[in-house]
Amino acid sequence: MLRQIEAIYEGGVLRPLEPVELPESEQVTLTISISARGGSKRDWAVVEMARTETARLARIPIIEEVRAALAVIPGSLSADLIADRRDY
Repeated sequence: MLRQIEAIYEGGVLRPLEPVELPESEQVTLTISISARGGSKRDWAVVEMARTETARLARIPIIEEVRAALAVIPGSLSADLIADRRDY
């Protein structure tokens, strides 16, 4: 079986960024490819915080539920960004 997953190397250990369905003590072969991840440490801290919060949920909402929740927020994100950047 071949499966590609992303992981972070911390404290001498590779930590998968998604669940890995393997039996305990399963021996695997790793091929390491260092991704050119753009973004700052702050960006990755926000992603990690979101993953932690998501892990606490009883169930993960489906995309339609997310869209419905976001639809009730007044205003326009693009208009806010344009106004903030003062580009247009």
